Order: sequence, then structure tokens, then C-alpha cells
Amino acid sequence: MLFENEIARVGYLSRSVPDGIDLKAEILNMKNEKNAVILAHYYVSEDIQSIADFVGDSLALAQASKKQSADIIVFCGVHFMAETAKILNPRAKVLLPDLNAGCSLADAAPEAEFMAFKAQYPDAIVVSYINCSSEIKALSDYICTSSNAIEVVNAIPKDKHIIFAPDKNLGMYVQQVTGRDLILWDGACIVHENISLDKLQGLMEKHPDASLIAHPECLPALLERASFVGSTKALLEHVQVSSLSKFIVATEAGILYQMRKAAPDKLIIPAPALESNSCACSECPYMKMNTLEKLYNTLYYELPEINVNEKTQAGALKALNNMLSI
Repeated sequence: MLFENEIARVGYLSRSVPDGIDLKAEILNMKNEKNAVILAHYYVSEDIQSIADFVGDSLALAQASKKQSADIIVFCGVHFMAETAKILNPRAKVLLPDLNAGCSLADAAPEAEFMAFKAQYPDAIVVSYINCSSEIKALSDYICTSSNAIEVVNAIPKDKHIIFAPDKNLGMYVQQVTGRDLILWDGACIVHENISLDKLQGLMEKHPDASLIAHPECLPALLERASFVGSTKALLEHVQVSSLSKFIVATEAGILYQMRKAAPDKLIIPAPALESNSCACSECPYMKMNTLEKLYNTLYYELPEINVNEKTQAGALKALNNMLSI
């Protein structure tokens, strides 16, 4: 069996998608045949979002993962998200189109270093942003997302010290809103820190009637200029309900697809990145590792599969359920 799995793994790594096929149609056919479900984050490509069974932010995807009854969950996102799906739904086989699709925030909190940091504050409650490894989740008391971080912190008694990890920018924002004095781990998202303040100022001068809206992972200096700060889902909803017609959006550019679908009559402008790319916007290189070709191969071979060891599973599940109970 091990030999057969190795053949499958090598085949997966070397396989080219057959020429001339309708990738989307073939993916949907395989999905139905294998009783699979495709979950996708707002930041992956439009092609994948267009055929996913569910598209959402980290909180919505965690909730969706727990509810799934399918045999296979194909998670089009990054590694920590697929791990979260496996933790919440251990019965399902969880697949990730590219094992190299990581996260700068998850990488910013190595397990050994975080354990040493935590040991300095033995009485503190640990709240970890969902953008972390399963090992860090298992060391935490609560998990949070950008959608519910404020609610999670507010649910903790005020006489308790709180370690907040790994995103210091989100932590500083939560600290400001809640008035709590948080012990912050020094991590940050490369996508949101890559937004250029100088270029953004020029864009705002070019579009003085545009409203700047921003994700709380952005730098504090950017958040100070924003008229609205919220999670990816909150930004999407704000664009839909706002009476304004023009927005500069400071987050990963993948959300623009959903914004333009939901509010086609409004002008949606991505905030500029420090380094130029094809769209001059801020994109997550890890999210963009998800492609239709990789999704096809993942379903075909049912690889790469995500697993979490039993001990880590138990601790991480407790922290995730503590979040979901709030």
C-alpha cells in the first residue's frame, strides 16, 4: 500500500493536465463522482472562486468545514486553513492543491519560540489568530479571526492578561478598540504590510471622492486613514450597503472579484503595493499557488492530503471550539 501511495505521489507531482479538456467541467465532474466539496478563500483566483461550493473568509470557511458531510474537502487556500478544516472535521479527507501554499503569519510563530514566549506569562490567556499552525492553535486557549477578534477578547474577563498572536497589527487594532492591554507577538502579514503608504496617498489624491476601507492586518498608519476597518467579509458587506460609489480597498486583491460581482455599479480600486506586479496591487503569492490545474490533479489523485496528529488535534480543536462558542 505504501508503494502504491508513493507511485500516486510521484504521479501527482509529475502529471500534466491533458490537452484540450474543459478544466472546470472535469473538476466539477470529479467532485460529484468522489462526493467532494470545494471550499475557497476570497483571495484565490477568480477561476477557482467561480466553481467553488463555498467562498468565504477564515471564519466562514472554518464554520463551513465543520458542517460538511462530504467524503472529501478540497481546500483552495493555504496550509493553515486546510489544517483547520481537518481539525474541525477529522472524518473527512482534506486535500490542499499545493503543499507549499503557506502563510507568512503562520511562519512567523515557530512552535518552540512561541512556547518559550508563552512560558514568560504563565497566567495569561492565549488568543491566537487563526492564521497560525495547528501546533500554535494547540498551545492557545482561544482562536480568533479578523471577523471576531474583538468579540473573543471582550469575552475574556478583564482581570486576565492576554497574549495575542501572531499578528501584531491586528493585535494593536483590537487593543485600540477594546481598551485591553495585550501582550503582542511580533508577526505580520506580508500582503498587508506590502501596501505602499506613499502610493496610497497619491491614489487618494487622484480619487478624492473615494472611501478608503482596510483590513485590520494593515499597518496602523494606514488604518488611521481608513473610513472603515473590517475583516474581508465585513469589507465586502460594507461596499454593498454603503451609499458611496467609489472605494479604495486595502487588502489582498482577490476580494475585488466578489466586490465587483456584488456591487457592479460601484468603482472598486485596489490599494497599491510597494512592489509592482501584474495588477500593481497587493497579492498573496501563497494564495495564488492555487490553480485550476493543481485543483484538477488534487481531485484526480486525492493528494496532497492534510493530516494533524492526535495530540495536536485535541488541543487545537478545544481552542477552535472556544472561538465558535462565542
